[in-house]
Amino acid sequence: EHIANNLPVWKQIVDAPKPHEVVFPQEWENHPLRKLTLIRILRPDALIPAITAFIKGHLDDRYIQPPMFNLADVYYDTPDAWVPLIFILSSGTDPLSEINNFAAQIGMLSKLEIMSLGPGMGDRARTKILECKHAGHWVLLQNCHLYGDWMPQLQRIIEDYSRDDARPGIHKSFRLWLTSMPSEKFPVTILQNGAKMIIESPKGLKNNLMRCLTADPLSSSKFWTGCNKPNEWKKLVMGLCFFHAVVQERRAFGPLGWNIPYEFNQTDLAISIRQLQMLLNENAEVPFEALLYLTGHCNYGGRVTDDHDRRTLMAILTDYFTDDILVEGYKFSPSGLYYAPKDATYDGYLDYVNGLPMEQEPEVFGLHKNANITKSEREAFSLLADALATQPRAFAGAHGGDDSKMAVLQIVQKIMDRLPGNFDIEAVQAKYPLNYSESMNTVLIQELGRYNRLTTEIRNSLTALTKAIRGEVVMSLSLEEVFNSIFDSRIPKLWKQRSYPSTKPLGAYVNDLMKRLKFLRDWIAVGPPVIFWLSGFFFTQSFLTGVLQNYARKQQLEIDTLTWDFQVLSQGTKVEAPPEDGAYINGLYLEGAGWDNERKLLCESKPKQPYVEFPTVWLRPVKQVDVRNNNNYYQCPLYKTSERRGTLSTTGHSTNFVMEFKLPVNTDEKHWIKRGTALLCALDY
Repeated sequence: EHIANNLPVWKQIVDAPKPHEVVFPQEWENHPLRKLTLIRILRPDALIPAITAFIKGHLDDRYIQPPMFNLADVYYDTPDAWVPLIFILSSGTDPLSEINNFAAQIGMLSKLEIMSLGPGMGDRARTKILECKHAGHWVLLQNCHLYGDWMPQLQRIIEDYSRDDARPGIHKSFRLWLTSMPSEKFPVTILQNGAKMIIESPKGLKNNLMRCLTADPLSSSKFWTGCNKPNEWKKLVMGLCFFHAVVQERRAFGPLGWNIPYEFNQTDLAISIRQLQMLLNENAEVPFEALLYLTGHCNYGGRVTDDHDRRTLMAILTDYFTDDILVEGYKFSPSGLYYAPKDATYDGYLDYVNGLPMEQEPEVFGLHKNANITKSEREAFSLLADALATQPRAFAGAHGGDDSKMAVLQIVQKIMDRLPGNFDIEAVQAKYPLNYSESMNTVLIQELGRYNRLTTEIRNSLTALTKAIRGEVVMSLSLEEVFNSIFDSRIPKLWKQRSYPSTKPLGAYVNDLMKRLKFLRDWIAVGPPVIFWLSGFFFTQSFLTGVLQNYARKQQLEIDTLTWDFQVLSQGTKVEAPPEDGAYINGLYLEGAGWDNERKLLCESKPKQPYVEFPTVWLRPVKQVDVRNNNNYYQCPLYKTSERRGTLSTTGHSTNFVMEFKLPVNTDEKHWIKRGTALLCALDY
């Protein structure tokens, strides 16, 4: 009511770049937590800075500034040889160089035994630990999360030599070092009894660049001056450092940056730098083709498993490994802030990096300004989800939890009231029988079967949960998970196992499901729609195959010889009848770009519009031989959800990627590749 009556005031708050610094109306300004709640609702992208300011104002700076890491301090603060030293890894970090350097400082490098864990390595690791604990050597077991089956044995080994009666037999110089990503399989007792350290990747382009230049091998003056083409070397090595920092920092933007968050690390950079120097020394000209292949496809590309991510990686690398970088005045981004300095010394490069801004705009990563909104919202929602996960669940309590039970029961009842009965597949088959010339009948029947299985699972789980809350049946673990998920407004895991991919919260998911069921009911009642709602299909690829199959049978062609032609209709075009061949589709969203309705091509996004509704598209089957290659198109991937990443299902199709659309552009395709431009079937809300 207050917002409706004071729109100018609230519009100023919503439009402010830092809304937490704007003075709110008195009833919210005097209650900081209420103010935070409103920011969460109105501007979730500004929630993290608002929380940071709140903590700084009510507690202290030390609660928001991470302490400096010093391995020597941790080592000497843990004098007991039986206490394991555990590195909890984050993406892109590798503490091996820190351990090697520290071991060299105290004369233990020659006594350091390093093993990377994996299937079949258990016996060797056990033998090595038992030998070294008597000899006074160090053992480093890397990547414990990759050998979860052996973790119980590691737990017993540590428990055996940590007993009071066994401790005198351990050499005082012995240390067991462990590295692991966060994993449920890592033993809790080892975590509780060990010294835990976390090394996070440097955040921000500037910090990443500084780490690249000060790490091995560039920190060696002999190596820095060891190239016989100093001008080309300095330019290209700076470009390579920028490339490494950019691919690291793009992970912060989620699927806009990479479909899968790869763990690029300093080892990838180090080998690429050494290869760069070697190839420059051995060739008269700069071998750009070899550099692109080794760095892009081998060193970094070896980690990349998604085809579209590989395309993005190579598009970024060509900005740095190019003839243009050797030309004075070449910039790495439109702002002109980022470039390889001319004829600079090693210290000159460090000074240049020190002069860069701490906060960087998305343009240096090839992204639009709107990417910052997406990034900030993801960070805020991740923080809230983590905070929610720490909250206790009162259901099992004898006296508590009545409010949560009543709230969940109300939600369950609302869902049950809205959930329709299952489709009568036999009746639909009688109305839409198998037809050689109309594959859509088969597609419809298959879709009804999939949705019936989903709605049956939802109905059964909600019925059982209602009985469990009332005490009529035992609350199983699976039902308790359903209870917690509904209370937290998440899709229960039981439903996800039968469901189409979705990243929506529970309320939006139920609304979306009702819309999908109505789409199918209307199809059954009045026949195939003139425009198919592509997002409403459970298995999108079956619909696309059906359209191709209809055309192939009509023209008596092999379906493998066909492909798609895409014609985007003007916004607001009224379609009265289906096309003669192919199908009209709608329900898609464009992320990472806008759509110019007049010129019918991709354009830059408008401020604060990370997504736009995409117009109706005519999917027209054509022969592959009739398709002309044209550089004025962008191969735009279509995904089912904004998460983008998926796995190959038993049908050979991805659980997320659907197909590529050819969309017209008037700029280089590489521009839209780096933008992360994609079509989505559904949003997160």
